[in-house]
Amino acid sequence: MRPGLGQNDVTAIAIHAVGLTNARMVRNPILTAALWMIGAIGSFSAMAVAGRAVSFELDTFELMLYRSLIGITIVLVAARLSGTLGQVNRRHMGWHFARNLSHFTGQNLWFFAVTVIPLAQVFALEFTSPLWVTVLAPFFLSERLTRTRAFAAVMGFIGILIVARPGLDSLSPGVLAAALSAIGFAGSAVFTRRLTRTESITCILFWLTVMQAVFGVICAGYDGDVTLPSAATAPWLLLIGCAGLVAHFCLTKALSLAPATVVIPIDFTRLPLIALIGMVFYDEGLDWLVFLGAAIIIGANIVNLRAEARRG
Repeated sequence: MRPGLGQNDVTAIAIHAVGLTNARMVRNPILTAALWMIGAIGSFSAMAVAGRAVSFELDTFELMLYRSLIGITIVLVAARLSGTLGQVNRRHMGWHFARNLSHFTGQNLWFFAVTVIPLAQVFALEFTSPLWVTVLAPFFLSERLTRTRAFAAVMGFIGILIVARPGLDSLSPGVLAAALSAIGFAGSAVFTRRLTRTESITCILFWLTVMQAVFGVICAGYDGDVTLPSAATAPWLLLIGCAGLVAHFCLTKALSLAPATVVIPIDFTRLPLIALIGMVFYDEGLDWLVFLGAAIIIGANIVNLRAEARRG
């Protein structure tokens, strides 16, 4: 503490500094969006690590069941506190079913993939999801397939071939699961976009967690054997349940503050981060072909996003 400054003076200076920081963030929504994306990136990466941590004891259906049960609790508490619980309705249940079946399938495949192939490879293939949205949107949302969208989809497919390398050896189940999970996530995004035209976020999240809990009960319990969480897996399951909702909340907040052309490229930094995590904690090597394919996929996404921004 500098001579001549009392405790009250120091407190006042600290409050003033915080006020300046908050004011700067208000004036610069891009900075605020970037900070929200840091939360999303950290949450998505935590889900991958936690998914591996519980795979020794739980299968993917059981994992999704417990994640959904935790999600129901969080959504109900948050909706009650915010006064939005009354927004939940039973309109468009067919769209909710299609959205959640697509997401449940994609998420199960993703959790399986993170346990059997390098994390960087999983994330690289996951990044093709926006390109699959481009392919599916004309069929479900009546959106036009422009030349730029078609070009981006073709370049993304080339990136997939480089990452998966089907010609060098047979496709492993993990690579196939990661590639298919991106299609599942794309279907979920398309149906979500359709639902947001008429339904609130609370309504969508409520049916997301409830329907996927039902799917989890059916798939995990079809053989009459559901493994209960142990003391070792319970904290990881809690992390997965919270991280999933936090990741999508942070992403939504970031998109509400800045254009997708700014937000989505920030999300691509998940790849080097998860590659570093895989190298340090799981002794996974850095494969330059994975990064080459990912660069092509990311580049195709950015070209498509910029074209959409100009069109908008």
